[in-house]
Amino acid sequence: MPEPATRSRAAKPLTTLRTFTSLSPLLRLLVLTQLAFNIGFTAVLPFLAEHLGTAIGMAGWLVGLVLGLRTFSQQGLFVVGGALADRYGVRPVVLAGCVLRIAGFAWLGYAEATWAVIGAVLLIGFAAALFSPAVESEVARQAVCREEAGEGPRTHVLALFTVAGQAGAFVGPFIGALLLGVDFRTVCLAGAGVFVLVLAGHAWLLPQRIPGRARIRTGGGLRRLVRNRRFLALCCAYGAYLLAYNQLYQLLPVEVERAAGSQAPLAWLFALSSLLVVTAQLPVTRWAGNRLDLRRSMVTGLLLISAGFAVVAAARPAAWTGTVGLLPVAGYVVLLTLGQMLVAPAARAWVPDLAETDRLGLYTGALSSISGFMVLLGSATTGTLLDTNLPPAAPWLAMAATTAAATALLPHPPPARTGAQPRR
Repeated sequence: MPEPATRSRAAKPLTTLRTFTSLSPLLRLLVLTQLAFNIGFTAVLPFLAEHLGTAIGMAGWLVGLVLGLRTFSQQGLFVVGGALADRYGVRPVVLAGCVLRIAGFAWLGYAEATWAVIGAVLLIGFAAALFSPAVESEVARQAVCREEAGEGPRTHVLALFTVAGQAGAFVGPFIGALLLGVDFRTVCLAGAGVFVLVLAGHAWLLPQRIPGRARIRTGGGLRRLVRNRRFLALCCAYGAYLLAYNQLYQLLPVEVERAAGSQAPLAWLFALSSLLVVTAQLPVTRWAGNRLDLRRSMVTGLLLISAGFAVVAAARPAAWTGTVGLLPVAGYVVLLTLGQMLVAPAARAWVPDLAETDRLGLYTGALSSISGFMVLLGSATTGTLLDTNLPPAAPWLAMAATTAAATALLPHPPPARTGAQPRR
């Protein structure tokens, strides 16, 4: 059972401001970092495909290749960034990532040749592969330390981190859309400017050495990671969640286009998802923390996501159009987002329990890299289902089954240590 002090804290209303102000200065800096990262990133990237296709005149397949290379250079190399953070510490890796992101955005703003565009997006992706696992692993480590000190469940911190990211993803596109009235180069330079501010702030505020964080100087971590079956099982289950989340960009636009005759409602559905996370993430996390352990939280979230796909699959044979036709996909977005609010903080909170001591960066990066590779394979399969003559509900049913089946992959947590607080 939690200690009395923890229960009294949990009894207070869980608000974003109260949670944020209760954090240490380092954690507040890292949460604000996530907000700034996503503002700078989403101010630029949503408009990249249109710029490549119209202003530069790239063929559709080449635009897809460029976007895929950016994703690969980011998600695929997260494990590299995490290992570097373990080896050299958070500060140099974050600062190097910010410098590369500034250079990448500035280069993209002036790039016109195909090779230049590809070089810029690879630089942008690799920058995130450096700073994101460094920041995420340190947030997780600090959240565990805070929990062990009796200052509240770790999932509260990780949920706030998610809220900050979603808030940035909500604000960024509006800033980019406003600046796009000038030109795409202005958008890119504004994105670079955000990271100049982040770089300056971290050069000033991020400690040279973070207490309690030791640097790893010996090898062998990756070899032990691939033999860690419990961690790999978590990665596979998390990969199923990310594949489901990726359908916001693959299955959802196709269904919205069919039901509404255009993709205009997509913006409202994405806004609905972001607003749900910003307003409901912390209350949902508090509810789950009082009732569910990490495994049950992920199981419940995955089943909610599965139900969202099932809603659209059940309605698809009716072929409704207009406002009525959009109701099933709205239900899917709501259920997917609720599932995300349970799965994402729980998965991040679970990694420290499965990782080796002082190799949290490596394991945090590997979670993204392994699950990202699964998304790559799964998205190709989903696209194949869309191109076949199977019933229109088939891709949705396949995703519902895949997400539900992922619950069986989740490892059972070991018994809690005597005298330790529950990890939520």
